Amino acid sequence: MTSLSRELVFLILQFLEEEKFKETVHKLEQESGFLFNMKYFEEKALAGEWDEVEKYLSGFTKVDDNRYSMKIFFEIRKQKYLEALDRNDRAKAVEILVKDLKVFSTFNEELYKEITQLLTLENFRENEQLSKYGDTKSARSIMLVELKKLIESNPLFREKLVFPTLKASRLRTLINQSLNWQHQLCKNPRPNPDIKTLFTDHTCSPQNGARAPTPVTLPVAAIAKPSTYVPLGVHGAFPPAAASANASALAGWMANANPPSSVQSAVVAASSLSVPSNQVSVLKHPRPSSTALGMIDYQNSDHEQLIKRLRTAQSVDDGTYPTPPQHVSWSPDDLPRTVACTIHQGSSVTSMDFHPSHQTLLAVGCSNGEIALWDVGLREKLVSKAFKICDYNACSPSCQAAFARDSSISVSRVSWSPDGNLIGVAFTKHLVHLFAYQGPNDLRQHLEIDAHFGSVNDLAFSHPNKQLCVVTCGYDKLVKVWDLAGRNLFCFQGHEAPVYSICPHHKENIQFIFSTAIDGKIKAWLYDNVGSRVDYDAPGQWCTRMLYSADGSRLFSCGTSKDGDSFLVEWNESEGAIKRTYSGFRKKSTGVVQFDTTRNHFLAAGEDNQIKFWDMDSNNVIICIDADGGLPGLPCLRFNKEGNLLVVTTADNGFKILANADGIRTLRAIEARSYEASRAPTEMKNGIDPISRSIERQKSLDDVSDKTKAWELVEIVEPVQCRAVTMPDSTDPDNKVARLLYTNSGFGILALGFNGVQKLWKWSRNEQNPSGKATASIVPQHWLPNTGLVMTNDVPENYEEAVPCIALSKNDSYVMSACGGKVSLFNMMTFKVMTTFMAPPPASTFLAFHPQDNNILAIGMEDSTIHIYNVRVDEVKTKLKGHQKRITGLAFSSNLNVLVSTGADAQICFWNTESWEKRKSITIQLPAGRMPVGDTRVQFHSDQVRMLVCHETQLAVYDASKMERIRQWVPQDVLSAPISCATYSCNSQLVYASFADGNIGVFDADNLRLRCRIAPSAYLSQASSNSQTLSPLVVTAHPQEPNQLAVGMTDGSVKVIEPLESEGKWGVAVPVDNGMQNGRTASPSIANNSAPEQLQR
Repeated sequence: MTSLSRELVFLILQFLEEEKFKETVHKLEQESGFLFNMKYFEEKALAGEWDEVEKYLSGFTKVDDNRYSMKIFFEIRKQKYLEALDRNDRAKAVEILVKDLKVFSTFNEELYKEITQLLTLENFRENEQLSKYGDTKSARSIMLVELKKLIESNPLFREKLVFPTLKASRLRTLINQSLNWQHQLCKNPRPNPDIKTLFTDHTCSPQNGARAPTPVTLPVAAIAKPSTYVPLGVHGAFPPAAASANASALAGWMANANPPSSVQSAVVAASSLSVPSNQVSVLKHPRPSSTALGMIDYQNSDHEQLIKRLRTAQSVDDGTYPTPPQHVSWSPDDLPRTVACTIHQGSSVTSMDFHPSHQTLLAVGCSNGEIALWDVGLREKLVSKAFKICDYNACSPSCQAAFARDSSISVSRVSWSPDGNLIGVAFTKHLVHLFAYQGPNDLRQHLEIDAHFGSVNDLAFSHPNKQLCVVTCGYDKLVKVWDLAGRNLFCFQGHEAPVYSICPHHKENIQFIFSTAIDGKIKAWLYDNVGSRVDYDAPGQWCTRMLYSADGSRLFSCGTSKDGDSFLVEWNESEGAIKRTYSGFRKKSTGVVQFDTTRNHFLAAGEDNQIKFWDMDSNNVIICIDADGGLPGLPCLRFNKEGNLLVVTTADNGFKILANADGIRTLRAIEARSYEASRAPTEMKNGIDPISRSIERQKSLDDVSDKTKAWELVEIVEPVQCRAVTMPDSTDPDNKVARLLYTNSGFGILALGFNGVQKLWKWSRNEQNPSGKATASIVPQHWLPNTGLVMTNDVPENYEEAVPCIALSKNDSYVMSACGGKVSLFNMMTFKVMTTFMAPPPASTFLAFHPQDNNILAIGMEDSTIHIYNVRVDEVKTKLKGHQKRITGLAFSSNLNVLVSTGADAQICFWNTESWEKRKSITIQLPAGRMPVGDTRVQFHSDQVRMLVCHETQLAVYDASKMERIRQWVPQDVLSAPISCATYSCNSQLVYASFADGNIGVFDADNLRLRCRIAPSAYLSQASSNSQTLSPLVVTAHPQEPNQLAVGMTDGSVKVIEPLESEGKWGVAVPVDNGMQNGRTASPSIANNSAPEQLQR
């Protein structure tokens, strides 16, 4: 049977299980032999239904298949024989002996004789080997333990013991998709088709005038049950329109929830926030999105007509093109269970949160109101802030009175913003503090809010209407939303008890907030004034916290009842019901159990002085650890984003860092770098030598002289000084690399050549590379689909003059690119061209997705215009005119609501993304006599305010909010060749720049000071490094590893470069006050305000 036929059987099994056809399910399991249902086998064996046990088993193996099978059948028949003897049913025992056990005599005649002799005993327990035989129930249980081991060891059962991971109602989903595509192919599609049968293909009868196609949703009577039917496009290996399922997830809660009470209203303060008017209707009546692009047959005669319809119905966004699930095998070894270090904080830790991108940077909140930042890799406290009221007079009278009565205060929640630029701190009295994080030792108070009457119980960040906001809840039974200026945008009323926790989230374009109160009520709010959409009881009906998995697809809650019983559950969002309850809590708790999720696969909770771990897909605890002891009864815990580190509080006012193998390597690399750097004075923190953390020593003349040593530029000139790997099948002198991107997952690299051909390389997850991410230590695979298709763009005859451009969807499912011809949309799994648009002239020269709406694309053109293009309706929304030459760069800022464009005319234009009006135009400062030629590129810093501008004559940093330059660097000294490309590292702390002579410079992003030079001799072969024509044309940075970069070369090759594992980073930060280094200046940057009209070289 083919692989697809086998998968079809699994889909049918799932359908039968959901429809409660129990006997049919097991009959199909047995007849197909694809899935051995161990639970069913155990049930029948424990019930003593031996005929059914053997019949079911016969679908998978026979007695004489192998020694495991023989042993399995022997144990079953022996047990059946002994039970007959135990009942004194001698006739039945003889029948079993002759019919069932006789077959084993040919293999072991002595054993068969011994079994026969049991008939002569009054009680078979008189046999020494059977003297411990208990009652029938216990004997069956003991036998089953042995049988399970034999079955799991039997190679005939390999890959048959686990049902594949499927979303609910997968078969219904596929049928619905098929109907939807059939409807798309109708010549005259009706807006509301009537699906009456699945026996024939669907067609719409002709009408007077064709209408736009409408996605099909199966009627309830067709095949789906109202409570379990999954709309079109929820799952699957083909890219369906999944957004509808996301939109309908919360809607399921709405439909099933109790109607809101009369007191559940929302008070909305004066606000700039607006909510789409259709959000409420979408929630109450979710509409499936239009069809996806993944299943079209492009040889079909209706192709052209279909493409036209797709343009009017299609939404090109990350919801539309989900990445097919990667079935990764996990084990408890993937969990961070090894204690890497124990750190003493000094006061009781009440809340912790890892930075979203700096995996070892930990924010800690304490019972004395202090917050601290720790680098757990260095085991060093970077910053500590004691609690302090910023403006006492600005506090409300109730807040002032509370502090007058009792000045003590504790941190209830500390949380990083999604971009890692802010830390939100909630306190047990009235206040919320926001701190701006600007570097390892730079934490500045940004805002103080008198947020709630009484305790502020929880704090989180959300992004309604494209605006970063802070959400809080408190003792006063309210949920509030604040902007970053401290204005109260929304105040949600409706809870009848203090609100314990909040969980902001979004599905498709719908933003909402879950909140839980100490009476166990769960409510959900949209950013409007309609009131709560949900009124449910949490398990335990007391304090509960809710969390989504990292990918946002699964919702969990964990809480404790007043009686001390703890509950960890997964919710079915589409029904508003509990989907799974996890077992393993033993002790009556005096407080509330805390939990966290990681890797979209594991759950962890702290209870009974232990950490307990669950697989999300299994109800039982998979492992418990005590982290070498010292944990409190209910420890607080938190994973980092990668899931390779886990922090847990200790009973002695500290915390422990636990790590898996990958985390251990990360921490060791940081420790090694710290040890080496401890000998360099520039690495001193707050005036303290880092080595003094572990070794106390007195100051000496050597220490003084160490501090006066000059900083030295790190120069990487030999291959042994770094790690580099060349992508296989990449060298092609006729296809120079024009554009280079990492996939957003960090698992691959995508290169676009000047001839319009795109190549993809992927790294695999294995023992040498457990994360599966790009690395210079392992050669990746040049990846192609099974069809052998190559992603090739439409190119003109004179493609040498074309300007390639590329943009990748956030979930890596689709890529848009052009090379002088039409813009093509490629499926990254199949490499098929899904559609083309924007045929020249003029040709497209740069592509950029709108950060909040992937249906909106900014397309820079050869004729100097910028087209704001709506992919959904295949329409140019507006054209922006402000440049004199072709567009060479585009970048959106989600914080400032601006689009920045750069052109070959050396102009930088700032556009308002709401009105699309030009706000300002400035010219980059060129050397005297230099004509404005060459590409100018732009990229935003992670703070979405600063931006990097790159031209062959300079690197510059601009403040986009002020639309002015603040820093500039020009080629000089060892890096005097023209700049070919530059990019920020993923954390925006470094700038990588490639040069026409093959050099690569690594700069500090804040001051554009050169910290490291990578010579071509370090990453090119000896023959290649001597070539005057071989150099990098493009450089890109890994999306998660700040010290990894990749370059695309003039010979078509692509190389990934990293520092040595023992070093871990590129050089050392340049001291700001450093003047000379070995007689050479440290490549200073030029401040904007003091820059002369003519650049000094």
